Amino acid sequence: MKLLYAEDEVSLSEAVVDILEYHKYSVDAVYDGEEALSYLRVEKYDGIILDIMMPKLSGLEVLKTIRAEGCKTPVLLLTAKGEVSDKIEGLDLGADDYLAKPFAMGELLARVRALLRRRADYVPDILQIGNVSLNMQNYELRVNEKSLVLPNLEYKLMEVLMNNRGVYISTEDLLRKVWGYDTETEISTVWVYINYLRKKLVALGANVEIKAMRNVGYALELKND
Repeated sequence: MKLLYAEDEVSLSEAVVDILEYHKYSVDAVYDGEEALSYLRVEKYDGIILDIMMPKLSGLEVLKTIRAEGCKTPVLLLTAKGEVSDKIEGLDLGADDYLAKPFAMGELLARVRALLRRRADYVPDILQIGNVSLNMQNYELRVNEKSLVLPNLEYKLMEVLMNNRGVYISTEDLLRKVWGYDTETEISTVWVYINYLRKKLVALGANVEIKAMRNVGYALELKND
């Protein structure tokens, strides 16, 4: 499951992202409302966590904008303790739930699980192409009776490729989608991780492969396509 988490307090953001990723969620973290809106306009998420008090655009402004633009992705608002008016306004604008800060990590996880169960547009937990399946809950890559669990970055890369079957994605776009817009990771790292996935697909006996097109990018396709 892929989440967008918008929180301007960096230390809190890092702690929450660590917990969410430990529980097998894929998370894009942003630190202001404008950045949150930019991500939401180009990426697809299963759930959104918005802090109300953010620079540039507040969480409520982001929420109002995405609902006006037709986004139905469920939203959890993080509110200051006791700010009842913010909670009411957020729910009226289309938030699905709210959580007062400071919060316990266990309650946050429970709220996220409940949020994802209420998704208006259900996204299956298993992606399938050919004889290859990718479990979005536990990161398991499976071919018939053989399976293995992918590390976080390999999972993110495989998820992008499976969600865009047959579409060639540039190395630069893969770097942004998997490592984030502000990453300082070298572009050659994408090639390394593509190679990791290719070896694992071969080892599992997959009938799909990651193809490369010079100066265009990479795509996941059936071997006989």
